[in-house]
Amino acid sequence: MAGGRSVPVGSSRSSSNSRGGLYTTTKCNCGLDAVVRTMKKGHNIGSRFYECPKWQDTNCNFMKWVDCTNGDDLRLQIFDGDTTIAELEMHNKFLEDKLKIMQGQREKMEVMQQLKEELCDMRTELMQCSRNETN
Repeated sequence: MAGGRSVPVGSSRSSSNSRGGLYTTTKCNCGLDAVVRTMKKGHNIGSRFYECPKWQDTNCNFMKWVDCTNGDDLRLQIFDGDTTIAELEMHNKFLEDKLKIMQGQREKMEVMQQLKEELCDMRTELMQCSRNETN
């Protein structure tokens, strides 16, 4: 089924990535290495297929379903899971760093508030001393 495109018009596609060589190289009708995408909508949701990398710019219309063996599919799921974990760990580290910065800013604000209170007390004391000297 490499000739005509059987993907319904308006179907969403995932990013184009061959996932580190888990799939065999397939050429599209343009002679380019086809990319592997994942169906995001419809009755074939989650299914992977090959497509021309320039499908938006050409009339190549190449589309072929990926025949994954169970091992390939499991490796892909592990890769996707590892990628998700790595992304979440990076986001967690970012949030931890941001929290440390905000805690430091909070501590500085507390010190500033204490200094303001001390300054206010000193001004009040200065005014009282000044009044006592004039009397």
